[in-house]
Amino acid sequence: MLNFLKKTLKDTKGAMDKILVTLLLVIIAVGLVVGLGGWMKDEINVVKNKANTRIGEVLNDNGLSGK
Repeated sequence: MLNFLKKTLKDTKGAMDKILVTLLLVIIAVGLVVGLGGWMKDEINVVKNKANTRIGEVLNDNGLSGK
């Protein structure tokens, strides 16, 4: 009976460690996804601004001002 109890406690500790590691990995993954989403929104705006600037430069160089 004592051996069974020791074995059960060891298994429970191992299971708890696996649960904690999994939870930690999930938290890290969620943080990465949120961070990547924010970074992508910023990059989209930067690319849009650069494209608009370049389009304006090309139009002005060719005398085709969009105004």
